[in-house]
Amino acid sequence: MGTSDMPHDELVACLAELANASLKLWDLPQNANARLINLSENATYIVEADGAYKSILRVHREGYHTYRAIECELEWMEALGCDGGVVTPPIINGINGAPIQSFKTHRLSDRYLVMFVFLDGEEPDESQDLVEPFNQLGAIAAKTHLHSIGWHRKQPFERLIWDDEMVFGPKANWGNWRDAAGVTAEIEHTLNACETRVRDRLVAYGKGSDRFGLIHADMRLANLLIDEGQTRLIDFDDCGLGWFMYDFATGISFMEDHVQVPALKASWVAGYETVRPLEDVDKQEIDTFVMLRRMALLAWIGSHAETDLAQSLEKDFARVSAELAEPYLAIADG
Repeated sequence: MGTSDMPHDELVACLAELANASLKLWDLPQNANARLINLSENATYIVEADGAYKSILRVHREGYHTYRAIECELEWMEALGCDGGVVTPPIINGINGAPIQSFKTHRLSDRYLVMFVFLDGEEPDESQDLVEPFNQLGAIAAKTHLHSIGWHRKQPFERLIWDDEMVFGPKANWGNWRDAAGVTAEIEHTLNACETRVRDRLVAYGKGSDRFGLIHADMRLANLLIDEGQTRLIDFDDCGLGWFMYDFATGISFMEDHVQVPALKASWVAGYETVRPLEDVDKQEIDTFVMLRRMALLAWIGSHAETDLAQSLEKDFARVSAELAEPYLAIADG
């Protein structure tokens, strides 16, 4: 069955049932058990068993990606790991040899599933000093972009697009930011002006192959692992076509107003340029991409109101977004 009308708690229980029942599709220890660790677009589980066995199971959101789109994600991850100098989680094929499995229960229709090798590390926290991790993240981003520019994609290639039309347009990936909680008339007025400014600047910036290509598109703290001082990048589920500098903006998702952000931006750029040089205009437009991402996240909160993350953020997110837009509007034409 579909899940659009299913209460959140019931959905969580149904997904847990599906995740655990699906474990027979892989060659796992007999007592393996799946435990939910994150529910956002997808449901992500840690699979544990005796003997310190661990892996990561991703149960895909219904209708978010096609089978071919997931294949494209996994193809890029594997290519990055082999040729791009970026550590990515290895994929665990099912018993049938396929990396993508599907499974359904009497309460949920078919879901796509992918299992990954568990990588050691801890998710960083915004209360920590993140300057060095962001320096490493900048270098990682540059490596992914260099690989993106030179990689021959197997056709047909199908991934989401993260441009202004797919953030602000009528078919936006995450819906209309105006539908989010807390968007008052005054806030909408400010953010309308911000949307116009962002779109105008991005048209001027353009989509040249040195600026726009295949990107990770979700380098936020939840998708980083720090292990013995090394920063690793996980979860390529949102990878798609977008501006390379958008990847910095995704790195500060949900913390755009944090006092560390200017230092993090400087550190990320410095790390990036150890791998790939940037033009002045690339650096100048980073704040434009921060606002593009912030407003995309506002739309996400509005269209994912049932999730714990959206509920924890919705009270002030629209107001703070407008507060971030005001200085951007003041200097964007400078």
